[in-house]
Amino acid sequence: MSDVTTPAVELRGVTKRYGDVTALRTIDLAIDRGTLVTLLGPSGCGKTTMLRLIAGLERPDDGRILIGGRDVTLAAASERNIGMVFQSYALFPHMTVLENVCYGLRAGGMKKAEAIAAATDKIALVGLAGYESRLPSELSGGQQQRVAVARAIVLEPEVLLFDEPLSNLDAKLRRHVREEIRELQQSLSLTAVYVTHDQQEALAISDRILVMNMAAVAQDGSPRALYEQPESRFVADFIGDANIVPIEVRRIDGPLAEIDLAGLVLTLPHHGATVGAAELAIRPQSVGLAPGAGAPGTLPGRLATAAYLGSHMEYRVRITPEIELFVVSPDVAAPLKPGCDVAVSVAADGVAIIPGR
Repeated sequence: MSDVTTPAVELRGVTKRYGDVTALRTIDLAIDRGTLVTLLGPSGCGKTTMLRLIAGLERPDDGRILIGGRDVTLAAASERNIGMVFQSYALFPHMTVLENVCYGLRAGGMKKAEAIAAATDKIALVGLAGYESRLPSELSGGQQQRVAVARAIVLEPEVLLFDEPLSNLDAKLRRHVREEIRELQQSLSLTAVYVTHDQQEALAISDRILVMNMAAVAQDGSPRALYEQPESRFVADFIGDANIVPIEVRRIDGPLAEIDLAGLVLTLPHHGATVGAAELAIRPQSVGLAPGAGAPGTLPGRLATAAYLGSHMEYRVRITPEIELFVVSPDVAAPLKPGCDVAVSVAADGVAIIPGR
């Protein structure tokens, strides 16, 4: 048995090509035990390829893959001690819930009584006690997903892989099931690698997110770090809503930079920016609006659009011909009207300099 300090999963210089196309480029990655790491990115970025390499469904062209400190680069999927929850659930339609969850145990040679006991325990763990005799067609989408999770964890895998597991569910059910997956992962201290293209999903469930783009990792960090301190325009734009606007870095003083945003001077952490042209990522909720214009420390703007969304207002504000800001305001009691002049302020939180432009 490997030492608890040994990473659950390691990729060392892993590259995967399909003909002339590089699907994954020189990836180095170590995943700690008991954590949920999400691979997030647009279609074609390499996240599913990385999951398939970990699972043993593909082999790398270069590099090594280790699970629990054991080199499994050339090992078959059945020899890796991993569990996988597929997008399509992949349940056997003619088998009951209990039979589906028992299947892997029985295929591995476990006695029927032992397999039923273990499967019944895991079915209860995912909140489906009493559903053992039902067929998949008699379950909701969320319940089918829980059966798929129970079937994977009953084998007590070293690593559990999720391939876009919520994409077939509606928005409300997705939120409920993702909370269940996160609670289960934490309560059992499972090591999980989770693939999604949904930013909200990734932020909600992850200990760590790898934002991927063009076969490489664009940024690796906690949900908060990625949201509040994006290191590139791509990450700032991909993780949540962000206004990306041009700025001028006027001077650097230690960790801080003095910037010029359309005449408004702000002091912010520079994150590696140098004096000269750069860009600023501004989250919509970090922009304040007040009727009128010309207040000190604000920018004059004109409201272009206003939309009521029940819990908040969404605005678009024109600052200059080149700069328009998307703004989210919780103030629904006194909405502003399109065409009015506004004073635009920028909070210190939710604002980050993006080096280079």
